[in-house]
Amino acid sequence: MKILYLDCGMGAAGDMLTAALLELFPDKDAVLAELNALGIPGVQYIAEKSEKCGIGGTHMRVLVEGHEEDGHHHPHSGMDDIAHIVGHLTVSKEVRQEIMDIYWIIAGAESKVHGVPVTHIHFHEVGAMDAIADVAAVCYLMDKLKADKVIASPVHVGSGQVKCAHGLLPVPAPATANILTSIPIYGGQIKGELCTPTGAALLKHFVKSFGDMPAMAVSKIGYGMGKKDFEAPNCVRAMLGETEETTEQIVELSCNLDDMTGEAIGFAMEVLLGAGALDVFTTAIGMKKSRPGVMLTILCRMEDKEKFLPLIFKHTTTLGIREKICNRYTLTRRTDIVQTPYGPVRQKIATGYGVERSKYEYEDLAKIARENDLSLKDVTP
Repeated sequence: MKILYLDCGMGAAGDMLTAALLELFPDKDAVLAELNALGIPGVQYIAEKSEKCGIGGTHMRVLVEGHEEDGHHHPHSGMDDIAHIVGHLTVSKEVRQEIMDIYWIIAGAESKVHGVPVTHIHFHEVGAMDAIADVAAVCYLMDKLKADKVIASPVHVGSGQVKCAHGLLPVPAPATANILTSIPIYGGQIKGELCTPTGAALLKHFVKSFGDMPAMAVSKIGYGMGKKDFEAPNCVRAMLGETEETTEQIVELSCNLDDMTGEAIGFAMEVLLGAGALDVFTTAIGMKKSRPGVMLTILCRMEDKEKFLPLIFKHTTTLGIREKICNRYTLTRRTDIVQTPYGPVRQKIATGYGVERSKYEYEDLAKIARENDLSLKDVTP
């Protein structure tokens, strides 16, 4: 499995993430040329060599009409303006959607801070062309890297105050703090804004889990340097590598039910599976007053817990839900296509922990068997 690990010990900003990802490519000049061909009006990306505390890396400058924006003197943009720019970029439909998803994260945070609908939000610093360029670049590079999973360290946000369009605000700025909810963050002795709203939104969107770097064979390392100098290297470090086995933490949610019909429980299970649960199952149990009951168990990813809690309450009669954090160990899976006399059949292959097993896709075999009036055994390769 290809893993991208982001070390955010000095926070994260759009330009730092862009530079760190760019360093992971063997031909940086060619990829930089691709960024400059994205079609962002008046924007030019310039990758410069940079050194922080003796560590060499790349600093990404973004010029707009030949000049660097100062972050304060530019027209304020709304979601319609962002969508118009993104809609004309020479990127795939998937990358366009990634960019818009990130701006919706930022808009949602700004909406909470200012108490206005998302559609009425007017971006300040994050609506500048250089901020749009940072978001577009990271989305493009992430799509090009195609990591199976992105993991990041807890995020250092800095301390003190930061000057924004709305005045002097505490670090992290209110919108940044909203974006970083549910993400492990910490402050420290370093004064200044280490994690920007753009950096926070990019992490929120792409990172699947936050914590220590997993055991992995690192193949490439990139250092994306920030503008300012601190007593520690002001950079994001990106590490690309492979891990054979997959380990992640998941949440087990369960509740006891003794007053629901089988049909109602079945419907609830369908809804929960449709919402993206990793698994949903029932267990026969005995309850108070010697009543037979059912324990409903839902397995989901850590970041999806808040989505499933209201769904469980909505579609069951339970008055309480139990939570358990579990380590989940899975084999690495892939799907190959096997050509048979009756046509192609998908073969699911799982490897890891010294094990390899495979299984042909039942739906493909069943379809062939029905069409040819044969048994499953006859059509299995």
